[in-house]
Amino acid sequence: MEIRFASYNIHKAVGTDGRRDPDRILSVLHEVNADIVALQEVDRRFGRRASVLPRALVEEQGYAIAHLAMRPDSMGWHGNAVLVRRHFEVLGTHAVHLPTLEPRGAVRAELAHEGRRLRVVGMHLDLSGIRRRDQIRAVTGDLAACEEDCPAVMLGDFNEWSLRGGSIREFGQGWQPLAPGRSFPSRQPLAPLDRIVFSQGWDVLDHGVHHSALATAASDHLPIWAVARLGGAGK
Repeated sequence: MEIRFASYNIHKAVGTDGRRDPDRILSVLHEVNADIVALQEVDRRFGRRASVLPRALVEEQGYAIAHLAMRPDSMGWHGNAVLVRRHFEVLGTHAVHLPTLEPRGAVRAELAHEGRRLRVVGMHLDLSGIRRRDQIRAVTGDLAACEEDCPAVMLGDFNEWSLRGGSIREFGQGWQPLAPGRSFPSRQPLAPLDRIVFSQGWDVLDHGVHHSALATAASDHLPIWAVARLGGAGK
């Protein structure tokens, strides 16, 4: 089972030119063409926390939204959302509360495809290194509660500048942290803030940062992606 994953902090659809343009974000998602996408900053921060992306247009691109019914106008939880192609079955979606002084959360989606179950977590971690370590422990602890064969993937804006140090050290044996490349700021990328982390059982085939003229303008982050193959059960 070969899957293309992507993570994209869309900055509430406000581009580097200061304009809010949801259509531009949707066009970048079309360029990336991933099977599973974790989005960050997909909802407005105040008021009704409404999504900045029109739900109908997201679905027109062939994505189902792993919905969390936290707020009627929101697409995600604390701005985190998971989109999946329609050949994936969404078995359930859960909020993962993260320890922090400011509002933070993660979304865990339970999916099925080709007879296999997998877990995908979309997350946006704290600016504080101490808090990031606590938050990674919270997410890995949540995933460890699965009693069956539970291949998992974590995607998001980790706010981590170090490739292998800092909060990344919290991933112990069995996790495969991946830094596809420099993704922030989009006009002149300097930092690998956006990450993908695979559990055991995944073979990472390719990965990278999506560079295009449109992606450079659409958000202050560039999308990252990885292609991975899930091995046999029990790995």
